[in-house]
Amino acid sequence: MSANDPVQKAEALKQLHSAAQPLVLVNVWDIASARIVEEAGFPAIATSSAGIAFAQGFPDGQKIKPARMFDVVAQIAQAVRVPVTADVEAGYGSRPEDAARTARQVIEAGAVGMNFEDATGNDEHPLFELALQLERIRAIRETCNQLRVPLVLNARTDVYLAQVGEPSARYDETIRRLRAFRDAGADCVFVPGLRDAATISRLVVDLACPVNILGGPGSPSISELAALGVKRISLGSGPMRVTLGLVRRLAAEVNSEGTYKAMEGAPSHAEMNSILRQNRKS
Repeated sequence: MSANDPVQKAEALKQLHSAAQPLVLVNVWDIASARIVEEAGFPAIATSSAGIAFAQGFPDGQKIKPARMFDVVAQIAQAVRVPVTADVEAGYGSRPEDAARTARQVIEAGAVGMNFEDATGNDEHPLFELALQLERIRAIRETCNQLRVPLVLNARTDVYLAQVGEPSARYDETIRRLRAFRDAGADCVFVPGLRDAATISRLVVDLACPVNILGGPGSPSISELAALGVKRISLGSGPMRVTLGLVRRLAAEVNSEGTYKAMEGAPSHAEMNSILRQNRKS
């Protein structure tokens, strides 16, 4: 696979969604975290929109300027050899043309995958109307076809994460949306907030396409999710928040105890220099 060929990278990323074992993505937020994950042997890199926003001083929820988000995505894509999939929230605009523009910017940044949400950020109407969301997905796919890059589209619904509607109706609404996303051109569908193993298993069977589940405390393990037929497992903003938790514990320890135990196990100065000195994409 050429380090600079987006078509080959996109095809390689798509193939990872049909492998015997699920694609596991430890989401990153800057060059250093991306290089650490790549060095650990993962075959693809996923960005976390929340992680990038937090690192740049913004709350999550499309509060960061898109140009700033894409600048970080481009830095990450240029720093690693493996395919990169970018989390671009709800596409930075409500219109199909906004989604199309976002897809173009993802590809121009060097990423070959894209997470795309149906959350509006409006508490009264938390999800985009399905018909509009499908127009947005089709606009993304049309843009990818025009650019001749088979971008891997991971279409997300926040029915469970945002607890939309009555609990008894959430599964049917999730299936309705994800089937439509799949049929409109999504390569994978994403259901953050869903942790129940039986429901995940049912979803995988009913959808008959790659399903992405958010891993973390309270979720089934990677081996359990693999046994359920899940094809993609991502960690979202978890890795970045874990890092911030460590900094918080270190600060508290230094402040209260005057010791540095929380620093144990960190990569050495020399190791980080070596990782970041290594040749980037050739």
